[in-house]
Amino acid sequence: MVHGRGTVFTRSRVAAFALSLLAFASPLAAQKARLEVLLPPGKAWGDEPPSVTSSGLLADAAMRDLLANGFPARLHYRLERWQSGRWFDDLKAAAEWDVVMKYDVLGKKYQVVRLINNKPQSLGEYVEATDAENAVEGAYRVDISLPKKGARGYYNLLLDVETLSLSDLDEVNRWLRGELKPAVSGKKNPGTAIGRGVRTLIVRLLGGEKRHYEARTGTFRP
Repeated sequence: MVHGRGTVFTRSRVAAFALSLLAFASPLAAQKARLEVLLPPGKAWGDEPPSVTSSGLLADAAMRDLLANGFPARLHYRLERWQSGRWFDDLKAAAEWDVVMKYDVLGKKYQVVRLINNKPQSLGEYVEATDAENAVEGAYRVDISLPKKGARGYYNLLLDVETLSLSDLDEVNRWLRGELKPAVSGKKNPGTAIGRGVRTLIVRLLGGEKRHYEARTGTFRP
């Protein structure tokens, strides 16, 4: 028997609770998401950086259920610029950033934050989940070095969407209160064993622990 914050859980109760969540896992496979890298208009490939946009990344029922129950979602982006070669392509530049979406249960609002170079930037607070998702997935112009004139190449975008662990949840709470700490820094807080174990089990059963997406532009020459 394990005690945590005044609540008593037995192994059988935890198992029953976890199994009751299995019904939510199946819809995940059928969900569709879109990820896109938008090149600047007018073939201004060597003068302006591209933008990244997406849709449907957080819209499925399982992910929304995780968010509504206090599990923040982290989206980690990596945009790469490759130069095409005769035999091999060369990686010339890369930019990385995170977006975190968290539901404030007491305030009944979704908070969205973008993290670039460990510096958080608020993207707003929203009552409706759909509005928060629009803020997460809206077009974002990426700060990345541009290709030289005449160099053939393309952009490749990698995205990992994951729900955060219990220790990460604590860190996100401190970060959003103004302590300016990254949502995921690798530093772990002890938490309670039952809390950490149940949350991890729920996340894995719902299939929302981690998803990977990729998108690539066509080859262009500035």
